[in-house]
Amino acid sequence: MVDDVSSRSGDQIEALVREAEDLRQKLDQERQKLNDVPIQTAAAKLAKLELGGMRCRRVLRGHASKVWDGFTTNKEHAVTMPTTWVMACAFAPSMQMIACGGLDNKCSVIPLNFDEDIIQKKRSVATHTSYMSCCTFIRSDNLLLTGSGDSTCAMGADKHALVWDIRSGQCVQSFDGHEEDINTIRFHPNGDAFATGSDDASCRLYDIRADRQVAVYQKESIFFPVNGVDFSVSGRLLFAGYGDYRISVWDTLKCLRAHVMYGHENRISCLRTSPDGTAVCTASWDSFLKIWA
Repeated sequence: MVDDVSSRSGDQIEALVREAEDLRQKLDQERQKLNDVPIQTAAAKLAKLELGGMRCRRVLRGHASKVWDGFTTNKEHAVTMPTTWVMACAFAPSMQMIACGGLDNKCSVIPLNFDEDIIQKKRSVATHTSYMSCCTFIRSDNLLLTGSGDSTCAMGADKHALVWDIRSGQCVQSFDGHEEDINTIRFHPNGDAFATGSDDASCRLYDIRADRQVAVYQKESIFFPVNGVDFSVSGRLLFAGYGDYRISVWDTLKCLRAHVMYGHENRISCLRTSPDGTAVCTASWDSFLKIWA
């Protein structure tokens, strides 16, 4: 009799699993019906971009793992983290707090206040199943995007990208699609989408409103990981730094590579466009910063 009960319970569990999978597939099908035309199709009639004039304008030397105030040359804050390797850090728009994390698999938010013990105010707002590789705030101090080696965007090594509400400490959206660890993430200037770069040698564009991936930027000839991404001011261009020492410039609408920049002697670790959009700064394992315009 016990065996019969166990058998029936096992059959019921299998039936529930199948039912849940069927429901998931139906939901995916309904979501697909709501999708618009691909970005490449919508941008088919746009003129091709010509960016041949971009080149290295300045090289900055002498860096040795220091963070300074650019005006006073004094160290402003020192925060001890419970990990041997901090891999990501971001300022909140208000400049009153920072988010950081790394091999501890967590994203910690720390207020910056000289009058208080900032370590006592530190709190964890996001946890991945693998290391956290990057993070950025979304338009306000309340929303935080992280990336991880778990392949998600939140962003991390779990291959997912996750959007977190730091007020509740809860994940409010999860995006997948990458096949390897996510190394970098950057919001589109309009605030409604973001790009990621991964060890799978691809950059991907996710739309928060549509709750899905909308574009992939990759070439069969590129085998190296993407370590840094950023948008132009208009959002039309996506700059991506790779492990092959090069910076690729992608047309975000046509999903084509518009330009390639050479000059570093080791892999690119990160990059950023200037606030006015006139230049791009790249950092590399060759210990140099380079300004491109």
